[in-house]
Amino acid sequence: MKLKNKVAFITGGASGIGLETAKLFQAEGAQLVLVGSNAERLAAAGDELGGKALLVRADIRKVADIERAVEETRAKFGRIDVLFANAGATTVAPLEAVTEAYVADNLALNFTGTFFTIQKAAPLMAQGGSIIVTTSFLNSIGYPGLSILAATKAAARSLVRTLGAELAPRGIRVNAVSPGAIATPFYSKIGLPDDVLSEIAASITQKVGLKRFGDAVELAKTALFLASDDSSYTTGTELVVDGGLTQF
Repeated sequence: MKLKNKVAFITGGASGIGLETAKLFQAEGAQLVLVGSNAERLAAAGDELGGKALLVRADIRKVADIERAVEETRAKFGRIDVLFANAGATTVAPLEAVTEAYVADNLALNFTGTFFTIQKAAPLMAQGGSIIVTTSFLNSIGYPGLSILAATKAAARSLVRTLGAELAPRGIRVNAVSPGAIATPFYSKIGLPDDVLSEIAASITQKVGLKRFGDAVELAKTALFLASDDSSYTTGTELVVDGGLTQF
């Protein structure tokens, strides 16, 4: 088992990529801390994990919540070996609809929350630790209506390089996994009606080299590589899992 006796701290762990990664990490021997903002989804995720994960309800837009989640982890496990900073969300907003509040909320959830999650968790990590950040194919291409999300994900990609360099002397690796079009609840939350979502999905599928949406477990397997010693000489990089969407 690649993560035997490792403590894995996962934000956005109640559904989609975060939950599938939690399941895989658990199967590979990890002890889990799942962080999410929705109590019902978090409880349901805990049930899927057999009641063995430490569940922490927290909003990563609030630094105090992040500090509390890390402290609960320290009290129970004493350390963090793997940090998967995966939480993120948005709604579609064309240029003329973007407001100051919209920008602030997206920054808090998709960038600032990621930064402070890493900052607060890093003191509990030792040599050999792994930090994984979820970025997005949107940091490589332009897509209408998602300018702010794309900008925050590009900033997160930059963060992987800079914090990777900063934490390298401590033997802590920092990498990113970049999802393309993945079949997760993310798309149902971006504020578009089902018929429009279906049209967008069909359009994106045609642009994907493999002509399909990816599955969350395919992202989870990439996260496992970055979390384990299999990637012991890999840091500062971004692994793209998008079926060729940004490559062809």
